[in-house]
Amino acid sequence: MSGAALGLEIVFVFFLALFLLHRYGDFKKQHRLVIIGTLLAWYLCFLIVFILPLDVSTTIYNRCKHAAANSSPPENSNITGLYATANPVPSQHPCFKPWSYIPDGIMPIFWRVVYWTSQFLTWILLPFMQSYARSGGFSITGKIKTALIENAIYYGTYLLIFGAFLIYVAVNPHLHLEWNQLQTIGIAAANTWGLFLLVLLLGYGLVEIPRSYWNGAKRGYLLMKTYFKAAKLMTEKADAEENLEDAMEEVRKVNESIKYNHPLRKCVDTILKKCPTEYQEKMGRNMDDYEDFDEKHNIYPSEKSLVKLHKQVIYSVQRHRRTQVQWQILLEQAFYLEDVAKNETSATRQFVHTFQSPEPENRFIQYFYNPTFEWYWECLLRPWFYKILAVVLSIFSVIVVWSECTFFSTTPVLSLFAVFIQLAEKTYNYIYIEIACFLSIFFLSICVYSTVFRIRVFNYYYLATHHQTDAYSLLFSGMLFCRLTPPLCLNFLGLTHMDSSISHKNTQPTAYTSIMGSMKVLSFIADGFYIYYPMLVVILCIATYFSLGTRCLNLLGFQQFMGDDDMTSDLVNEGKELIRKGKICLLK
Repeated sequence: MSGAALGLEIVFVFFLALFLLHRYGDFKKQHRLVIIGTLLAWYLCFLIVFILPLDVSTTIYNRCKHAAANSSPPENSNITGLYATANPVPSQHPCFKPWSYIPDGIMPIFWRVVYWTSQFLTWILLPFMQSYARSGGFSITGKIKTALIENAIYYGTYLLIFGAFLIYVAVNPHLHLEWNQLQTIGIAAANTWGLFLLVLLLGYGLVEIPRSYWNGAKRGYLLMKTYFKAAKLMTEKADAEENLEDAMEEVRKVNESIKYNHPLRKCVDTILKKCPTEYQEKMGRNMDDYEDFDEKHNIYPSEKSLVKLHKQVIYSVQRHRRTQVQWQILLEQAFYLEDVAKNETSATRQFVHTFQSPEPENRFIQYFYNPTFEWYWECLLRPWFYKILAVVLSIFSVIVVWSECTFFSTTPVLSLFAVFIQLAEKTYNYIYIEIACFLSIFFLSICVYSTVFRIRVFNYYYLATHHQTDAYSLLFSGMLFCRLTPPLCLNFLGLTHMDSSISHKNTQPTAYTSIMGSMKVLSFIADGFYIYYPMLVVILCIATYFSLGTRCLNLLGFQQFMGDDDMTSDLVNEGKELIRKGKICLLK
């Protein structure tokens, strides 16, 4: 089985990343390079999360093997008996190979390839692709030029941070600059930035994920929140339609002013291809007008203004299409939740739908998920399942918060993650070690990654399901994942005391920690920031629990769902009326 587990997980993670990307991206309409870049970024980050438990179990086995080799009796036969009496060695040594053992030399190479590829993506390639995708240029050269200009300040900022660390090492008389130390400085700079963002996202996810399931178990809560979303989405939908109309009006004017034989006519044709079909038909080129353009008497838009218009059209069309799809999905969700509310008092205990799905269901699903089973699940079982799941997740969150505040203590060991792993290490229960590591890092990843999927920065960054995420947001999410995953894994290894810089033990490090180098080159980072900054997760959890961020956004005019707010009640009532009108239209 050596290496088989690694191969299976590599294949499984690839299809997992492909499935998620298919859910959010559009393989048919988006550029292939955007799809490939995002898929590679997501794949590498998910791969680190899934493979790290195998690295931990392999490291524990190697430590045991090393300890057994050091404790073996000397070869001198004259003292063998005396040594054996004083140091009895069990007949069956517990150092057996785990089923997922990875041979020596594979993991260091594997981690180097994965880590440095992800760093190349997040710091160089993906930012460039972001600017390239957003550019309204009509040629590859023009888009590349725009991307280079936009990223000049971006790259300069991070070079400045790296330079600051470099100067610190240079002026330190106890340190001498070598290639390995320069590499460690770069890793420390990247991980410091990632850890700063990691704690912010983790503090939100540790509270919001259990609370979302607890609130989801409340009768009527999801329906009220759906009404609230409907009111907000209708506002966004109207704004998107207005922006599209404005953009199409500008395109119409440009289309009429620039004739067929104008040098910029190709640019106008490119813009027209990005417009919706109904607008293309209205603004079809007037083929009966063969009048040559006159540069002296007419004022024509410049190529720069056409580039700006092209960018505006791409953004407006994508936003309009996204709001239209989201509105249809929200209507279906609202109708279904209203059906759940009506069926709760059903005497027949048969779930009845107001609207039947137009797509025929699978016969297997129809047989098992029949109206009776659906009624019991939706009206009785799911609320209890959500409550139990919320309690379990809350316990995990408390364990994480406690361990983040105490993982630096090695005597006594206070981090619960370290306690569980060390207990399993004494019995060399590799299955338990891998399951415990996987569940721990998987929960941390869910808290962080789910926040990445939930956050929305106005309309510039927004991950929308049903293939409605734009190229910029997909690439930005790939950048975030690549920056968050390495510090997330280092933080996990610190929580479990598998990182020698935390445990202060002269033991064999994991292959993942070995590629990071010795962080002692920057002692104020290794012994200060990495140790004490994660404690801020307590403050962030408290702020999230009391919804301080939500209340601040409400004060700033960004309406958020709050049950005790008058504005929330008004929007809920407005959304309820919108859903009612939508239902009437469909019934007609």
